[in-house]
Amino acid sequence: QVQLVESGGGLVQAGGSLRLSCAASGGTFSSYAVAWFRQAPGKEREFVSVISWTGGSTYYADSVKGRFTISRDNPKNTAYLQMDSLKPEDTAVYYCAADLYRGPVDRRRGPERRYDYWGQGIQVTVSS
Repeated sequence: QVQLVESGGGLVQAGGSLRLSCAASGGTFSSYAVAWFRQAPGKEREFVSVISWTGGSTYYADSVKGRFTISRDNPKNTAYLQMDSLKPEDTAVYYCAADLYRGPVDRRRGPERRYDYWGQGIQVTVSS
């Protein structure tokens, strides 16, 4: 069973950048697909991005495509979400999640039900 801990959130001005980290422990991190989700105040949690177990394939929500980059470092048991050109509408609590899935990723990895392990979430606030 894997435990996930997010870090790197905070307050940033619109147009700025942040990099979130998702540190894993207690499992074979390299066997898991890792995704990022977010939940804005008063809204449902939504899919942001996912990366395959090898890092060889990625998929993004349209709302972040071209601005966010997901990556992973398996020897360090860590996944990342580089967020550039941030907008106020990116303000949310960001969660990383893991799924014991060893295959390519696409929109079918979007639903929350695919993921068995979740971090506690971290706040990202983008000021205008």
